[in-house]
Amino acid sequence: MLNSKSSQFPNGLANTTGLVGKYVMDTVGSDVSGYLPILEDMPPHNEDGVGGMHMYMPWWLYQQQKQGKMPFARGYHIEFGGGRSQPDAGTFDGFETLNGGGYGVGLKKQVRKMYGANVGFSGRGEMIPNEDSYCEIDPHVVDQWGIPVLRFHFKWSQDEILQAKHMQETFKEIIEAAGGKVTDSSDEKTNWGISRGGEIIHEVGATKMGEDPKTSVLNEHCQAWDCKNLFITDAAPFVSNADKNPTLTITALGWRTSDYIVDQVKKFNVKV
Repeated sequence: MLNSKSSQFPNGLANTTGLVGKYVMDTVGSDVSGYLPILEDMPPHNEDGVGGMHMYMPWWLYQQQKQGKMPFARGYHIEFGGGRSQPDAGTFDGFETLNGGGYGVGLKKQVRKMYGANVGFSGRGEMIPNEDSYCEIDPHVVDQWGIPVLRFHFKWSQDEILQAKHMQETFKEIIEAAGGKVTDSSDEKTNWGISRGGEIIHEVGATKMGEDPKTSVLNEHCQAWDCKNLFITDAAPFVSNADKNPTLTITALGWRTSDYIVDQVKKFNVKV
């Protein structure tokens, strides 16, 4: 859209408001790893085919936020890692720091004892849109076909950083309360381990939908205000980014928009 400039749209297609490319968002992420002795010496069992721990903890501090007791405005959910699935080359990284190292039969014995006792906690939180996170056409770089590419700008606000801090403190507290040892965490020096923009691959925003053509790019049907036969059905219409994965919402919005297009074509309101 930004590359599609014309006399009618000098700032890019359907960009009368100048909002195309603005308010790009991603999911807030921060991780902590630990070791739980209570899981040592577990009997071997086959976890082939298991694609994760299949556990999920939703946000639980709504009331505290409502009462103004939280230092950030949005919440996050917790995803868990661990188990005894097929190991790979990096599975046993860090074992030597826990068991003092080893070799041969002794090492194998230690690995059998410790395998499956590592756990991981990943927070996935909501980002509030801000003006410092956007994309624009790069004035110097083109792709292999000579088409100018996008250049991204991204910045977490203090709200998201404090959310990552809460993740770190919560996950460490859980591990230690279970009698475990924190093996990898982050602190203030690294902004509490907050993910880089785009790292969680939940990018949304850039053509926000809304009710006012002066403050949004699309209407409630994901239809451009400036160009009635232009519909956007990916994650770009999002006006905020919840802690949930956006895929199913993208699919639902696409389906809803498709139904609307069919209806509008039948009424001759949209040209095919």
